[in-house]
Parts: sequence; C-alpha cells; structure tokens
Amino acid sequence: MDSHIPAPPTRRLSTGALKNAIDRSTPLLPPALEIDEHNYFDNNEPPEYLESMAKTAEEFVRFHSKNRIVLVTSGGTTVPLENQTVRFIDNFSAGTRGATSAEYLLENGYAVIFLHRQFSLLPYSRHYSHSTNCFLDFMEERDGKVVVDPQYQLEMLSVLRKYQHAKSQNLLLLLPFTTINQYLHTLRALSEILQPARSRALFYLAAAVSDFFVPPSKIPEHKIQSKAGGSKLTMILDPVPKFLNRLVDHWAPSAMIISFKLETDSEILLSKARQALDRYSHQLVIGNLLQTRKYEVVFVEPDLPEVWIRLSNKENADSIEIESKIIPAVIERHTAWIEKSKDTE
Repeated sequence: MDSHIPAPPTRRLSTGALKNAIDRSTPLLPPALEIDEHNYFDNNEPPEYLESMAKTAEEFVRFHSKNRIVLVTSGGTTVPLENQTVRFIDNFSAGTRGATSAEYLLENGYAVIFLHRQFSLLPYSRHYSHSTNCFLDFMEERDGKVVVDPQYQLEMLSVLRKYQHAKSQNLLLLLPFTTINQYLHTLRALSEILQPARSRALFYLAAAVSDFFVPPSKIPEHKIQSKAGGSKLTMILDPVPKFLNRLVDHWAPSAMIISFKLETDSEILLSKARQALDRYSHQLVIGNLLQTRKYEVVFVEPDLPEVWIRLSNKENADSIEIESKIIPAVIERHTAWIEKSKDTE
C-alpha cells in the first residue's frame, strides 16, 4: 500500500558558491530599541483581522485564568515583494516542530494558542495532512461506504480522541498568519493579552521568522514585470528589527520565553545560541541543526552547561518523536520558573 515517492534530497551549494554565501559567523543584529518598535509598528499597518483576533484570544486567556497557557509559534513567514502580492520570499518550515510540540503540551495540561503559518501543519491533523501521509491512504471503500482501513483504526482513534478532548475542553486556539508583518503585529498583541497569566505563560517560539523585509515605502503596488530590470532584478531589503528583547522586557516580562536557533554548521550552533541568550536575556534557547533536527537538539540556558536531548537508535527506529522528550524537559524548566517567580508576583 505504501506507494509514496521519497522526498528529493535537500539542495546544496557547490563549494565555489559557498565561498560567496552570507557569512554565518557574523554577529547577530542588535536588539530592537523602543524607537525601533515605534518605527516599525507605526509604519507597517496591522492586519485587518487583528482586532477580532485579539478579542477571541482575550476570551481564551480569561477562560484559562487558572491554567498554564502557552503560545506556540509555528511555520515560516513570507516577505511580499509587491503590495498586491504575486511574488514573495519564504522561510523554510513545514511547522512540524510546532505542531508536534503543541500536541505534547496539550497532553500535559497546557492551554495552547497556536500561532501558525496558514496551511502549515496543525496539531492532530498533521498525522494525515502531510504529503507523505495522505489521509486517503488510510481509507477504503466497503459496501459503497468510506471506512478507515482496519490496520489504522487504533492509531486514528487515539488521535481523534486527543483532538476531541482538546476541542471539548477549549484547550486549543488556532490563529493563522502568512506575512512577517502579520506575524509581528499578532505576536505583540498576544503578548500583551497574555500578561495577566504572568509566570504561568510560556512562549515557545518555533516559527521561522524572516530576517529581512521590504518596507511599505519601497514595495511596488503591482506585480513586478519580468523585464522591468532588464536581465536582472535587484531589490534592497531592510533588516527586520529583533523584537525578542522587547518581548522579554516589555511585552510579557513575567512569562518564560523559549526561542529556537536553527543552523547548518555545527561549529557555530552553540556560539549562536549563547549570543542570543546574552543579547535578549530570555530563559532558554533550543538549538538544532537542519540535518539532525529530528533526532537531536541542545538546550542552552544562562549560566548552565548545555544539555543535549537525543533519540537513541532504537527510538529512532521505532519512530519516536523527539518532541516527546523536548516537552517534558521544557515543562520541568517552566515549573521551576513559576516557583522562582512566586516571590515577585
């Protein structure tokens, strides 16, 4: 029954092209200041749906006023190249880490706000919506009716029950974004909405956020014509302000903040993670390499040695998800953060 075509290998640059690539060893951009926040949000209009979305999120947070609540960001942001967008720059992310982590957080009693790239993977439906697990492969026709193939019924029943529990208990709020601007406006709004939860709030920032964007003053209104620039198209993108420090210090100062650091070069992964901690003063960076992200990650915390979380060969062979190990370790640290924060709340 398994007729899936294997995914093509990840495209790699030639040695010559690598020499001309961006230097990944360069320092991180400086943290955003208050004036950077004002400049960005004053000059980039919020999405039209932001107000209604905020009301929905406020109701969700009030409903869970006594519970632990986590904002999981997931998937990649786009950078439109035209105002009436035809072309855009995208970030690599299917949303697997975020969607999978959200399920394990829900199973451990967290209420989850899932801020995700539209059409990326979602908790529970991820098992059957990816191209390697087409939901039609789990079904068959019997007596003119569509039924679940018996060999998959127990697995699908387990997923269905977990989904129905999260839905019936109002534990999962799905909020989509597409562009970097939509993401940043929504993140800031949700951060302020979550402030009443104080240390019970957890930010699990697994989204792949664009580093550069085209500001409104530079973006063309209509589709860029293919011959507009002759044989080449040259565009100048501005750096996206690094708002993580604003989140830590001002938007949600009592919450525990977790960011992710994805690299392709093992020699700079830890240094980049340490740089992020030093620069933004949050609680945890989860580092991973593109090549091994499904099998190992590293926890980098202030003033503590790195902690590697890995799947054994047997666990990997048994299709154990590394998020089943990541999330208990995260919860352990969040519990310690809540206990530590009791004296100041």
